[in-house]
Amino acid sequence: MTRTLAEWLAYQERTHPRDIALGLDRVRAVWEAMGAPRPAPIVITVGGTNGKGSTVALLEGMLRAAGYRTGCYTSPHLLRYNERIRIEGEDAADEALVASFERIEAARGDIPQTYFEFGTLAAIDLMARASLDVAILEVGLGGRLDAVNIVDPDVAVVTTVDLDHQDWLGGDRDSIGREKAGIARAGRPAIVGEPAPPAGLLQALRDIGAHIVRAGEAYTVTTAPAEAAPVGATPVGWRWTHRDGTVLDLPRPALDAPVQVANAATAIAAIHALGPRVDVSPEAIRRALEQVHVAGRLQRIAERPRTLVDVGHNPQAARALAAWLDAEPSTGRVFAVYGALADKDVAGVVAALGRRIDGWFLAGLERDTPRGLPAEAVAATLAAVLPGSAAQAFPDVAQAWAAARDTAGDEDTVLLFGSFFVAGAALSTVT
Repeated sequence: MTRTLAEWLAYQERTHPRDIALGLDRVRAVWEAMGAPRPAPIVITVGGTNGKGSTVALLEGMLRAAGYRTGCYTSPHLLRYNERIRIEGEDAADEALVASFERIEAARGDIPQTYFEFGTLAAIDLMARASLDVAILEVGLGGRLDAVNIVDPDVAVVTTVDLDHQDWLGGDRDSIGREKAGIARAGRPAIVGEPAPPAGLLQALRDIGAHIVRAGEAYTVTTAPAEAAPVGATPVGWRWTHRDGTVLDLPRPALDAPVQVANAATAIAAIHALGPRVDVSPEAIRRALEQVHVAGRLQRIAERPRTLVDVGHNPQAARALAAWLDAEPSTGRVFAVYGALADKDVAGVVAALGRRIDGWFLAGLERDTPRGLPAEAVAATLAAVLPGSAAQAFPDVAQAWAAARDTAGDEDTVLLFGSFFVAGAALSTVT
């Protein structure tokens, strides 16, 4: 009897005893049993601590605006599993996913696969059947031992490197950087999206023999002069310059937050590194910047009070939220609806936002996932890091958000963040 998508996903959670089992031997063996399909003639693999999802979406938007057929694989999802695989801008259908899972099951024999490995193989399988031009694969965890690394990319991208998943990747930026460098290949471009990357990342890329394309060296981002925009044209927000002399005057991304300019610059560098293999005009890049949105990335879901949802869950992401709050100050108070997983640096997140938050509405996530922290545990960390902060604890996101809405006035801001579970719970009420 054919399983439904929900039944397949439940089954996948039981086929391997661990949620995370890094390593390529098992997933590669099944991929090879399926014929080792390549998802597209050109593959871009995107890794990094933060900014991966936005960079994937920007790459997709720029390439599609230029007329290329694209496929994207991202994780985790917010509302529906189908979001993880996009073919030509559309989420994979239940029927397509079920058919792919059946092919994977037939090929794997007695080789166990994790939930993520099933999804990765399905993404590769569905893309390979879609006659695409470019596949964009997002790393799930780390890079070197992540399942997407069975496919050799034409361009590897490392957006940023910061502390996250230390139990798996190492306790410092150098160690984490070395793991993320593992998606690069000898003689092929490796885009490094931050100007001050850890030495471990750069040394690992050199050891691999990748061609390093580094922000701040190979390409730079500057604020463009006002006169750069022709009369009547969209105002220029920034300028992308490559050391080969290429200069692009560009509008600010529709994606909010100052960090999105860096993500856009990284996406442009990846396309530029493909050289004559793709033809993406400056106009296509401009259209994508003006049109691309990504769910859960400072997504505004209500006004009065201004209400935003963000998946940021580590200190680096919290620093980006702090920069946005500083650049877009509220005329009133700022309230946070915050929940976290047990393996996250709650203290670092709280410290990054500091006294910008006037009141914390803490949501327990233990009902959503075994990794979820109770609100009381988050409250204890908050009290230690920011003594005297106004905070209330609630058993779930819905109750925390309801209390924040009751407290906030029309001129205030409510920011829901800290986990994909927080973002998903918020977005499920407005979609």
